[in-house]
Amino acid sequence: FLGSSVTYGSASLQQGIPEYSAERFGCEYTKEAVSGTTLVDNGDSSYVQRLLNNVDKDEHYDLVICQLSTNDATKEMPLGEISEGFDLNDFDTQTIAGAIEYIIAYAKETWDCPVVFYTQAKYDSEHYGKMVDLLLEIQKKWDITVIDLWNDEEINNITEEQKEIYLIDHIHPTKAGYKEWWLPKFQKTLYEVIGE
Repeated sequence: FLGSSVTYGSASLQQGIPEYSAERFGCEYTKEAVSGTTLVDNGDSSYVQRLLNNVDKDEHYDLVICQLSTNDATKEMPLGEISEGFDLNDFDTQTIAGAIEYIIAYAKETWDCPVVFYTQAKYDSEHYGKMVDLLLEIQKKWDITVIDLWNDEEINNITEEQKEIYLIDHIHPTKAGYKEWWLPKFQKTLYEVIGE
């Protein structure tokens, strides 16, 4: 699991999608998540740098799951363009598109495993909406799986009372938010990706 605060579980005592997925599937996991970080490669804590430097290349992984970071939207990082190629050197990791493609290519090249990206549930951010659209275009090129909570009507059609239970703010889920609101969607998709 590669991500920022939503993957880390900053509003849920570090109990989030990695922990609940591992519990549900009975699997081991590595969580490489740091709050405030971006997909765009702008320093040591970026997704790209942490993937390169903190995750063991020689470890066996059946799946890489990556969060589409809200921090890139908050910091208005450049969207960039989807590249023509599939080689690691083809991607401009100073852009969101390039960083996403780099992560996919690196995971496939290093572990030869499926890659799953997941989006945030809908919140008030035009830039994040554009990032989701970009990710869905990248999905077509790379044949990856996207758990698209942003465009999921069932996920986003919750009551104000449920929002108070499931979210600490407009972005970060609580334990109940992960377990009751998001996990069923993850479980359904991950079963399709890795089988039962």
